Amino acid sequence: MLKAIIFDFDGLVIDTEMPDFTSWQEIYQEHNVTFALTDWLPLVGTGPSTSPFNPYDYLEEKSGKSFDREILRMQRMKRHHELIANQPVLPGVEALIRQAKERGLLLAVASSSTRAWVTGHLKERNLLHYFDAIACGDEVKHAKPQPDVYQSALTQLGVQPHEAIALEDSLNGMRAARAAGIFCVVIPNELTKHFDFAGASLQLNSLTELSLEHIHTLIANVEARTSESH
Repeated sequence: MLKAIIFDFDGLVIDTEMPDFTSWQEIYQEHNVTFALTDWLPLVGTGPSTSPFNPYDYLEEKSGKSFDREILRMQRMKRHHELIANQPVLPGVEALIRQAKERGLLLAVASSSTRAWVTGHLKERNLLHYFDAIACGDEVKHAKPQPDVYQSALTQLGVQPHEAIALEDSLNGMRAARAAGIFCVVIPNELTKHFDFAGASLQLNSLTELSLEHIHTLIANVEARTSESH
């Protein structure tokens, strides 16, 4: 029985990921360095400590210059916040949240971002009070693609992996959810649509395509196939 829905945050609830890339791209352009989307994609959906690519190192390498990284960080973050200030909640998110709460389902966020980042944006958009648990990358040992944030969310909610579904937009997020044993629905955004989501339980173009009835049917079909295979 479905008891909980666990949402990723960045790129799924609001689009913070394209503004993140754009803010870096603008800085690179200031120093006459090309910053391609293919360079950025490995970072999407994971925490800074596990990122395989460091944009500061890459900028210094390609420009042949050294920078005061704190000044650069503040400049970049200021621009990032400007770009996301007016970002709306992505289509289908609020409708699914309300539908889930009306049915008595538990809701959580499992994000590689910090708690301050996630709760701040949810509060600004009047969504924070809907969530029964928040699990963030600065509160666990390993960020996505490791399953730690999902395991934390499950523990906080008091549910088992088979009693929840995860909603993700990134490859690292999908891998984290699947590693935690959770049915994962992937909804790529404009940036993450470049990934191959072969491991997803289901892939959609938008959360507007997903209803609770749809979810129950999908899970029932998966459980039926699982029973037949044993």
